[in-house]
Amino acid sequence: MAETGPIDRPAKGRNTPTLESLGLARGRPLAIVDVDEVLGLFMRSFGAFLGGHGYELRFERFALFQNIYSPGGREPVELARGRALFDDFFTTHCGLMEPAPGAAQALTRLSRHAEILILSNAPAQAERLRGDWLKRHGLPQSLILSSGPKGPITAGLAAQTTGRTAFIDDLMSNLDSVAEHSPATARFQHVADPRLRDIAPRSAAHPRIDDWTELGEAVEQALRTAP
Repeated sequence: MAETGPIDRPAKGRNTPTLESLGLARGRPLAIVDVDEVLGLFMRSFGAFLGGHGYELRFERFALFQNIYSPGGREPVELARGRALFDDFFTTHCGLMEPAPGAAQALTRLSRHAEILILSNAPAQAERLRGDWLKRHGLPQSLILSSGPKGPITAGLAAQTTGRTAFIDDLMSNLDSVAEHSPATARFQHVADPRLRDIAPRSAAHPRIDDWTELGEAVEQALRTAP
């Protein structure tokens, strides 16, 4: 197993991990960044995985399990089958995902001014592959695998830093959750796969920036702004 950066996985009833336990400093601004469809082209990789298992991924709606079909099928596969394929992907194939263009370069520049934490809603069995993937592609390696809305854990992390905080995700549910639980955190939506951009829900409450160079600059500016 390749060496990875600090990894933590909050469990139900457990406190938010400390920034120190993740190798991060409290005295710097903090950017919290999602992985799937933000740092990596998840749907492209998951679609290839499904093809190898006799299924196809369609882009009919901004969803996951409802887009998995048997070839030529008129209805999506049953939810239980979709979940099984999802879990299998994260157990065996999530380390093969292609990184989003420009993400590593943008975060390298941002890391000169801020701490960067990767917050990913992924199954526990993805821990090693996900950590190795971050390292292999030159991405920050402080990683938390979590589940559910990301607002509460973001609030717990933001409370530990003396600087500004920013949050980047593709899903409106997570962005809205952070707005509720950590309203002072700057929020940005990013959708990496061009095939999803026209169907992804968006809101004026969370600036949508799909180019990583532009996004990195916007996040840096938000983190530099005085509270």
